[in-house]
Amino acid sequence: MGVSNNITAVLNFVGLLCSVPVIGAGIWLASKQDNECVRLARWPVIILGVLLLLVSLAGFVGAYWDKQGLLAAYLFCMAALIVLLLIFLVFAFAVTRPDGSYPVPGRAYHEYRLGGFSAWLRHYITDHWIQIRACLSSSDVCQKLGRDQPYLTADQFFQTNLSPLQSGCCKPPTVCGYGINPSNPMADVDCALWSNDQSQLCYNCNSCKAGLLGNLRNEWRKANVALIIAAVVLIWIYIIGCCAFKNAQTEDLFRRYKRGYA
Repeated sequence: MGVSNNITAVLNFVGLLCSVPVIGAGIWLASKQDNECVRLARWPVIILGVLLLLVSLAGFVGAYWDKQGLLAAYLFCMAALIVLLLIFLVFAFAVTRPDGSYPVPGRAYHEYRLGGFSAWLRHYITDHWIQIRACLSSSDVCQKLGRDQPYLTADQFFQTNLSPLQSGCCKPPTVCGYGINPSNPMADVDCALWSNDQSQLCYNCNSCKAGLLGNLRNEWRKANVALIIAAVVLIWIYIIGCCAFKNAQTEDLFRRYKRGYA
């Protein structure tokens, strides 16, 4: 095995390792309760990570056993996967850039406006809300709020760092007035949709849709950090790999020339 193939084999091993954070990001997204109901990004990320793993493995095998055809196929497939990863990152940043959160005076948590998020995410959530709502209402996202940390007074609740999903789905908007029944039902359309029934709560509210989008936005932006690092490393690996592949072909031609000359 020539020097260039040695370099390519090492690079592909590093590329194989880079697929781990991509797969890990997909698994992490899949483990989140809101993603269990939305099922929007977890499978594309996991599938992309598995494809990166398989292509890097093929490149390693091609370099180690000097299979030039396999190496050429590896370079083509890796270029396509890097482009797909970059497209996914650009799309994820574009749809998660708008932030619908806003602070509430005297509260430790934020509340969320549906109109503050990207149009694509709003339309997706609205179109699938019947299924998403059923999934959320059957989960323990609100039940565990009181179970994990019982609140003796309203002030204690106000100083709790609620997740966006809990802030949007488990209570009425602050403008409605805090209580079993909203004291200012005309302040927001969600006020009339709030119910003290544990199976209803604010799952029909726009604030619940907005809170779900707030959760997704936070999780996607965290996952994007791992994907960006993987993308940068893979691009450098690909550039160096192309140079090594070209040198390997030159070495092979030189060896053939020497044999013919001898």
